[in-house]
Amino acid sequence: MTGLWDAITDFFVGNVDLTFTVVLLCVIALLAGAYALWRKTGDATKPVLMVVLAGIAIMNVLIWTIPMSDGTAPIDKIGEAGQD
Repeated sequence: MTGLWDAITDFFVGNVDLTFTVVLLCVIALLAGAYALWRKTGDATKPVLMVVLAGIAIMNVLIWTIPMSDGTAPIDKIGEAGQD
């Protein structure tokens, strides 16, 4: 099982830009789906949860990409983590 986990981890670490792109496309789909569901049903419960999930996904991308006080972003340190 560790071989599969290592392969998955290597894929996402090597393709961080692709991962963030997919996450942001999911955010767009969640927001569009929330709006469509709200317009169709008039109930706000599920659309609000979809918007909250989209907000959480955006915050995760921002956490990884916004630089810290030393000027480096956590995304810059991804490659260094496995070299210890």
